[in-house]
Amino acid sequence: MNVDINTKFITLLGDPLAQSFAARMQNKAYEAAGMNMVYFYTVTGNEHLGEIVNALRYMPFAGFAVTKPNKIKVLEYLDELDPLCQKMGSCNTVVKEGTKLIGHNTDGVGFYTAIMEAGVKVDQNVFFCFGGGGAGRAMCSILAYHGARKIYITDLFEDCARSLVDDINKNFSTIAEFVPHGDFSKLAACDIILNASGVGMGHSIGETPMPKEYINKGQIFFDACYNPDKTQFLLNAEEAGCQIMNGLMMSLYQGTAQIELWTGKKAPVDVMRNELLTILAEQNQK
Repeated sequence: MNVDINTKFITLLGDPLAQSFAARMQNKAYEAAGMNMVYFYTVTGNEHLGEIVNALRYMPFAGFAVTKPNKIKVLEYLDELDPLCQKMGSCNTVVKEGTKLIGHNTDGVGFYTAIMEAGVKVDQNVFFCFGGGGAGRAMCSILAYHGARKIYITDLFEDCARSLVDDINKNFSTIAEFVPHGDFSKLAACDIILNASGVGMGHSIGETPMPKEYINKGQIFFDACYNPDKTQFLLNAEEAGCQIMNGLMMSLYQGTAQIELWTGKKAPVDVMRNELLTILAEQNQK
């Protein structure tokens, strides 16, 4: 990796970031495609987000990425939003044009591509989502956009879940329903259970947003987390005989979409997939 006067930078703004594979995946892609770009991490929460975002306008950045807990807060500091990003109310990708910052969301397309690849028919299923923050917003919004039959949403911060339900019903289709935190009664009626809460990663490894006695064998479980590759949420579901998916392929496809937004060029998908699988294998050997 050579850095010179023409190098364009990308940084990921979020906290925690120690679990992220994004930098290795993205930098491998830039190298393979001959792009003079570098991706790195900036650990930050909401407190100084505005100052950091404003500074990036005047530095040699092609844009930046955004993750937990900044995907909603960052909207306050952008100049323009892609129409789908605006409807979602969550941004994970910012493209810089001059000093203008334009918000996009590739989490939704990444998630949708990943579950479609796994054979999930969105319009035939009922979903339950733990987490109404940035990732939950993108995932549930794209499900509504593609005709999900029903989406139940809950969050520790109940106003967050209520807001997402209202936005989906207003901007997409009236299929979302709020579920109070700790109420698991709707789970039995659902085909696919989603964890977008962040519980099970970082400081909460070993924890799960739901008791395992509510798992039904025919259900599919998806966790947006990919490090660890099997959270307690997924381990419990696997033990019960359920199909499980982690967020690795979601990360891949949202990352390829990001590169195409930042560069206008096709991302090397196979190179990125292989790098992610290599990293995961390395993690599992530790």
